[in-house]
Amino acid sequence: MNFQWLLLLCWWLQAVKGNLFQEQLGTFSEIFHSLPGQFWNSDCENKELTDISKQNANTLEAWSFLIQDRYQEILSWYCSVHECCESGDCRLTNNITGLQHDLSKKLHGQHLAKEVVVKAVKGFLATKSPEKALVLSFHGWSGTGKNFVAKIIADNLYRDGLRSECVHFYIAPFHFPHANMVDIYKGQLQQFILTAVQQCKQSLFIFYEAEKLHPGLIDAIKPYIDHYDHVDGVDFRKSMFIFLSNVGGNSINSVTLEFWRAGQNREDITMDDLEHQIQREVANSRGGFSRSGLVTENLIDFYIPFLPLEYKHVKLCVRDALRSRGIKYDLDILDEVAKGLLYVPKEEKLFAAKGCKSVSQRVNFFLP
Repeated sequence: MNFQWLLLLCWWLQAVKGNLFQEQLGTFSEIFHSLPGQFWNSDCENKELTDISKQNANTLEAWSFLIQDRYQEILSWYCSVHECCESGDCRLTNNITGLQHDLSKKLHGQHLAKEVVVKAVKGFLATKSPEKALVLSFHGWSGTGKNFVAKIIADNLYRDGLRSECVHFYIAPFHFPHANMVDIYKGQLQQFILTAVQQCKQSLFIFYEAEKLHPGLIDAIKPYIDHYDHVDGVDFRKSMFIFLSNVGGNSINSVTLEFWRAGQNREDITMDDLEHQIQREVANSRGGFSRSGLVTENLIDFYIPFLPLEYKHVKLCVRDALRSRGIKYDLDILDEVAKGLLYVPKEEKLFAAKGCKSVSQRVNFFLP
């Protein structure tokens, strides 16, 4: 009978999945104490069978204590064969060290974004019961790294990055193109977010070109971002929202240019120099983003500026593009590609008008 019990144990371990493992293990003794009654009739008066039942019950009790004492060993073995993780959701990695490393090595010219993103995300994930969902708003010219940072966040917090079923992104002009269909979009978006968070508490929602979202559509998101314990029976306080917008770019560029003209390093620019100016520009912009409750009721946690990129930063982008393809390079090719871009203002020619947005395509023209 011992061999049969061993087979039964193996079958049970095979049947139990991920999050249920710990719960099922906690009731291991109860499960096995009920098994003799399933194999032997409780009304059986045969003394021999009764003795066998008692003997097996004692054996199972010993198994129960042994397994509970060796819980960590069994858990380690199980997780080497099946998906298993401490977080309880194997779709999550929450690799803050990786996030910090990637931002440090792959993002150029954005000291404020590096600092604020790491601190905001790290602090949020470390809070067991946050008061509300985390809301980040990225602002700056096209090509300065907003999309790139959103991708880095997804890659380090979720096992499958942007392909994770916990990550959802929307492009305003593409997903919500018609102003006369806002009411339909609102219902669809609300239902989608509700379902997504039911399936994955730590869901990430990314909205590209947020300034082009209709105000009514943005306000449909507001209840999920506000200070509510539950909305429609669902807790959204573990979810994250990132809005990407070009609005605020003018203020960011003006401050950066002023620092340069004054002979100050761009690394000396602080959040105090930019965040309030971005808020004002957003509030005075024409887009629906400015008139939404997210802005007027201060539900955005951080307005994160992305500074305009200079020639030296573009060269680093060229280097990264070549490295990613495994292509050997020299300084000449970095200069050739960087010089081919347009720089503004007209007098200083200091900032790349499109940032690093077209670098990967332009590299092709300089390859042998």
